[in-house]
Amino acid sequence: MDSLLFLIPAAGIIALLYTYIRAKWISSQDPGNERMQRIARSIADGAMAFIKAEYQMIAIFVVLVAILLTIQGANTANTHPLVGLSFIVGAFCSGLAGFIGMRVATKANVRTTNAARTGLNSALRVAFNGGSVMGMGVVGLGVTGLSILFLLYNSAFDGASSSEAILLVVNVLTGFSFGASSIALFARVGGGIYTKAADVGADLVGKVEAGIPEDHPLNPATIADNVGDNVGDVAGMGADLFESYVGSIIAAMVLGASFFAVPEFQATMFKGLSAVVLPLFLAGAGIIVSIIGTFFVKVREGGNPQAALNVGTSIAAVLMIIVSYLIIHWILPAQWLYFSWRFSGYNSWASCGCWYWLYH
Repeated sequence: MDSLLFLIPAAGIIALLYTYIRAKWISSQDPGNERMQRIARSIADGAMAFIKAEYQMIAIFVVLVAILLTIQGANTANTHPLVGLSFIVGAFCSGLAGFIGMRVATKANVRTTNAARTGLNSALRVAFNGGSVMGMGVVGLGVTGLSILFLLYNSAFDGASSSEAILLVVNVLTGFSFGASSIALFARVGGGIYTKAADVGADLVGKVEAGIPEDHPLNPATIADNVGDNVGDVAGMGADLFESYVGSIIAAMVLGASFFAVPEFQATMFKGLSAVVLPLFLAGAGIIVSIIGTFFVKVREGGNPQAALNVGTSIAAVLMIIVSYLIIHWILPAQWLYFSWRFSGYNSWASCGCWYWLYH
């Protein structure tokens, strides 16, 4: 049944393919007249210049910390030098998620503006697809990177056939979350500081000195203000979302490792790994369901864009509730006993109970 584990990175790759297709579609849209393109190009150039300078400094930090983690992993029990590799991969995927989102956002912004000339639905399509690139890039990189590392470590550490081996696997995987958190810290704080500085500068120059609005075309700080919005609210947010996403998955995997030795779990198709791989399967299923939901986001002229977004979200949520029930029922034992420290005794638990508490 180990071959079923390859369904997880396959779902991540589908998300990345979706990201690529949507990004190409956005690039093919009309960017508007020459003036619009000139302004958009100035914002994109400024955002890329900032992100390049920021990532160069972050790269130094990532390499140094990865070396320290590798040394520590070689001299500490219950871990391994490969924790340094997990840290680098997590940092790289986190930075790439933010970069992809910002790169596409700088293209989608001006194309959304131009599409708004023809109608509300056209503008919503461009704007929503631009945002979906960020979302799918985050989950695609997260699931793909995390699942590939899990498969690699699962194979390297005796196939995770003992409690010690699976504990080693999840401990080494935590380096992935640590790397993602490091990039999120720098990208969110660095981009946020730039955003606020540019915003305040535009206010001072426009409203105080020149007596014009903050976003007036004659305000020279307008470009910097928009650059800050991209590097802080897009690239920084992308890295932040990536960290939260993979952090929650790894935390659930760590908790799932505590059920490895439970007899009922040893009798499942994944030989004790059921609770560990369950978060990965749910994340992979969430990708497919979310892609389906994106096709229902449409709005008529004069309609409410928020209602269109709610429709897509609601359909994806209902599908995910159904799919998650099937996955939990398929992977986990129907019922098992666990020792409760709170009640000083064994209690019974069922797979349907896990599904119930997942949504309450």
